[in-house]
Amino acid sequence: MRLVEDRFEAPTRFQSNVSTGPFTRDLVRFRTQPLKKIMAITKGKKEEVVAKVGEALKDAASVVFVHFKGLSVADTSAMRRTLRDEGVGYYVAKKTLIKRALAEKGIGGNLPELPGEIAMAWSSGDATLPARQIFEHGKKHKGALAIVGGIFEGMFASSEQMNAIATIPPVPVLRGMFVNVINSPIQGLVIALDQIAQKKAA
Repeated sequence: MRLVEDRFEAPTRFQSNVSTGPFTRDLVRFRTQPLKKIMAITKGKKEEVVAKVGEALKDAASVVFVHFKGLSVADTSAMRRTLRDEGVGYYVAKKTLIKRALAEKGIGGNLPELPGEIAMAWSSGDATLPARQIFEHGKKHKGALAIVGGIFEGMFASSEQMNAIATIPPVPVLRGMFVNVINSPIQGLVIALDQIAQKKAA
């Protein structure tokens, strides 16, 4: 029984002696310094993320907030490549950091609800492109991607608004449609005048 008591008492006496000596102060100093460094790195990373989001917002013609769930790494990588080739940026960040960057920009309207994990898609060219691209990828990966809102013309937009924007054809297609609308009556008039001229000549 004494042997058992000594076995358990020895660490207690050792801890008691060490706790009052300089060794403990050195040990505490050694253990707290790495923690401070980790906290500093974490804070620096947060600032880096906020800066990156802010940079994207500054150059973006529009932004889409994307909720993603259950998308595989391979599918995500393939989607990123496709978006990049189309001129659309895609970035995943914590909602708190996204909101901090948004607050610094002073965007008008009400920020839509951002459920679950959130990514941002943006483009500095065609303002309808990010929404259209995410919408198409959402159809391909049903249930894994959803447009939950965005920024359009400097204002926050709801999920419904951004999904409606996603159905707008690309600018070149719109231009072609406009030209066809303008030219169709003129073409009809030219044909009619030509037929009249042919009859008179006969």
